[in-house]
Amino acid sequence: MTIFSKIIAGEIPSYKIAENEKFFAFLDIFPIVKGHVLVIPKTEVDHFFDVPDEYLSELLLFAKPIAKAIEKVFPCNRCGLEVIGLEVPHAHLHLIPINSPDDLNFTRSKLKLNAEELKESQQKILAHL
Repeated sequence: MTIFSKIIAGEIPSYKIAENEKFFAFLDIFPIVKGHVLVIPKTEVDHFFDVPDEYLSELLLFAKPIAKAIEKVFPCNRCGLEVIGLEVPHAHLHLIPINSPDDLNFTRSKLKLNAEELKESQQKILAHL
């Protein structure tokens, strides 16, 4: 069972943004920038393009209002999308407020936000969903 499956099951706490029967979205606790959200299928699949076809299209539709909320809340030109999938063997999509391509650079040091800062980001996004 991956750490993401444990988050979905409620075994590990998270800053949940949205959930339905197929997907779960939550704040990355080690974000590249404030407002960095992970969107995952509840089905535990390692490689993104091994996710069932119907899930792939629905995943983007599930992520769309979250991306729009991120764009309203965090200063950015747009909400960027990134799929890397190397750190956790559970398919996931990163939604990240960006102003330049470098804002999607995962080799940069990640932020170390405290619980209050994460809760604030969560509440801002939730207020715009």
